[in-house]
Amino acid sequence: PSKEASSPSLGKDRADTVIIGGGCVGVSLAYHLAKAGLKDVVLLEKSELTAGSTWHAAGLTTYFHPGINLKKIHSYSIKLYEKLEEETGQPVGFHQPGSIRIASTPTRVDEFKYQMTRAGWHPTEQYLITPEKVQELFPLLNMDKVLAGLYNPGDGHIDPYSLTMALAAGARKYGAQLNYPVQVTNLNSRSDGTWEVETPLGIIQAKRIVNAAGFWARDVGKMIGLQHPLIPVHHQYVVTSTIPEVKALKTELPVIRDLEGSYYLRQERDGLLFGPYESEEKMKLQESWVTNGVPPGFGKELFESDLDRIMEHIEAAMEMVPVLRKADIVNTIAGPITYSPDILPMVGPHQGVRNYWVAIGFGYGIIHAGGMGKYLSDWILEGEPPFDLIEVDPNRYGKWTTTEYTAAKARESYGFNNIVGYPKEERFAGRPTERTSGLYDLLKSKCSMGFHAGWEQPHWFYKPGDETGYKPSFRRTNWFDPVGREYKQVMEKVGVIDLSPFGKFKVKGTDSVKLLDHLFANVVPKVGSTNISHMLTPTGKVYAELTVSQLYPGEFMLVTGSGSELHDLRWIEDKITRGGYKAEIANVTDEMGVLSVAGPYARQVLQKLTNDDLSDASFKFLQCRHLKLSNIAVTAIRISYTGELGWELYHRKEDSVPLYNAIMEAGQKEGIDDFGTYALNALRLEKGFRAWGAEMNCDTNPLEAGLEYFVKLNKAADFTGKQALKQIKEKGLKRRLIYLTLETDNVDPEGNESVWHNGKVIGNTTSGCFSYGAQQSLAFAYVPIELSKVGQKLEVELLGKNYPATIIQEPLVLTEPTRTRLQKKGESPKI
Repeated sequence: PSKEASSPSLGKDRADTVIIGGGCVGVSLAYHLAKAGLKDVVLLEKSELTAGSTWHAAGLTTYFHPGINLKKIHSYSIKLYEKLEEETGQPVGFHQPGSIRIASTPTRVDEFKYQMTRAGWHPTEQYLITPEKVQELFPLLNMDKVLAGLYNPGDGHIDPYSLTMALAAGARKYGAQLNYPVQVTNLNSRSDGTWEVETPLGIIQAKRIVNAAGFWARDVGKMIGLQHPLIPVHHQYVVTSTIPEVKALKTELPVIRDLEGSYYLRQERDGLLFGPYESEEKMKLQESWVTNGVPPGFGKELFESDLDRIMEHIEAAMEMVPVLRKADIVNTIAGPITYSPDILPMVGPHQGVRNYWVAIGFGYGIIHAGGMGKYLSDWILEGEPPFDLIEVDPNRYGKWTTTEYTAAKARESYGFNNIVGYPKEERFAGRPTERTSGLYDLLKSKCSMGFHAGWEQPHWFYKPGDETGYKPSFRRTNWFDPVGREYKQVMEKVGVIDLSPFGKFKVKGTDSVKLLDHLFANVVPKVGSTNISHMLTPTGKVYAELTVSQLYPGEFMLVTGSGSELHDLRWIEDKITRGGYKAEIANVTDEMGVLSVAGPYARQVLQKLTNDDLSDASFKFLQCRHLKLSNIAVTAIRISYTGELGWELYHRKEDSVPLYNAIMEAGQKEGIDDFGTYALNALRLEKGFRAWGAEMNCDTNPLEAGLEYFVKLNKAADFTGKQALKQIKEKGLKRRLIYLTLETDNVDPEGNESVWHNGKVIGNTTSGCFSYGAQQSLAFAYVPIELSKVGQKLEVELLGKNYPATIIQEPLVLTEPTRTRLQKKGESPKI
């Protein structure tokens, strides 16, 4: 690409938003902010636009993504790229021949069916196609191994340089300034939350800064004391000379992704281009850049190519596309791509630093650039994310994401690019992190652990005769019966679960009550009490769900799920600063352990360890108090996500082992035992308890999610989202959350599946599992109001088959407090 003439200048010394980095992502953000009418958008690029990873990218664009939220990003990008030339007058070299993912094993066919039910309720076109159709679309394929294809019309590839130049032209047209070569040399945060951006040409004062610096993002982060978990990987792709069979074709070949061969392949003029993802043992990281920073002059350079490293993939490609055997390789591109530990980018505001936003860690920057530019622009302008995209929240990482962890994970993620995506997937590189609960060493050999925000947490426990270990499957697998056993343990006796990964905050200060009254839709609990409260966004979506306990007058403990810890903390810190509240929040997640004891004998067991009266009259449901159990100080809350009689016991992490041992010892007679999070999920679903991230998130309001009980529209405080909710209530709901039983065979729902009625997809499940109580599958789902009545017959698509489902009255099993209340009235409750 020719260098575009530009003279370095700052143009202005003040800006609303300074974007650091002129790759396709940074330029897309500048374009979207300016187009939305934001004045004073300045982008600074240290060499020239597209330097770094953009200019040498293969430029693939696809509607497909295994996750449900990122499909929206892909879809927006493609729709934008289709119109960009017309809007800006700049050609973008966009080809849309479609793409086909190839299944050559029965497990892959299952995966495609699993993906089809996830695509059904999205507007994107996606089809499961036969080998005959695959061959018709890609006639040069060797069909020996092809069992099926997953076809997305409209997929293809774009020229990354032209795309960036078109976005740049658009950004300038709408008033953004793109300045290069201008290097950012330092960043200073000021006490009022604004920034000083230092460059060799002077200082710019900015309301906010956005780090979009690609593989320089770590270096930019270091300027303000952050260690972004990013690492450059070497990615190679190969371009061939003209191939007569390709030249003879009338239409461009679709892009193919041979998943077992782990490569993509597309037409490039009259030849082919293909790029492999080699295994974690063979792939190459550029680790020196992490320790020493990126070499100063690096801009539009490449690495030396190494065909030996990718030879097995070249051979697989030659077998799948035999015309490759005769082709000459004319070009091998080996360039740096930035990886985060899980391959997903980090996009949004960063916890712990005011007005510092990131758009970094893009392993697939070309397809993400358009959609992420729009997503981030909307969030900056509206003060809340436009839709749920929790998986790219930069605050999913923390102090536990060390350089060693990042490197191990990037290797694994790169090598696993095309592995089968199972439900409940676990990946084991880089584990355990330094963030383990006090019970980890005691429990690790007795159970199958799951990874949650750096923590290890028991999913299910082993007994003699069980098939142990991680055995992923699209159908019921080795944990199915053991989880039923743990379910029974809690329903009939008493169980113990390690909940230490919970995010835990302490809030205090003269304005603490006022702060929480404005933050939460529920009332503030009285001293010694706990409630379930929701933080809503300005438009009335559910940003978070926490349990709130007032331990002492004006002193609170807030508890959230492990994955939401810094996501929620950032929101609260932001509210404190903006509202000028005299309150402080401390994150005590890592120093506190949590054990939950639940089941009909929970009181009997715990009463042996304390002189405090734990009777129902003395220690009521949703009360909290400090007490000593076996002489260990705990904050006990009478609450349980199992819906059974139970307490959560918050304690110092170093007391976890003695506390656990004391409880296990005390419960011998009652037959106490461990249970894990899979059984917990089955128990909460039977009780009709919602989960944040599934039944509610930034795509749902609390009224459609059935959370009215926790939303106090009549309280005096004007909590965030209150006005929006009043309007939503007035207008009436279009859809609501319903509760289904399903007639299935060896497969259970888990969420995000298509719900059908009269041959049409009308909604989606949010979570599901097998109910060990009812001995059938159970799920939550969103459906239109007119199809939401109890008794309504629907269907849920699982692995390519529609299973009959019926809406039932929730819950399937009444909670213990409700059963106790009904018993006192002389009624016989359903269990």
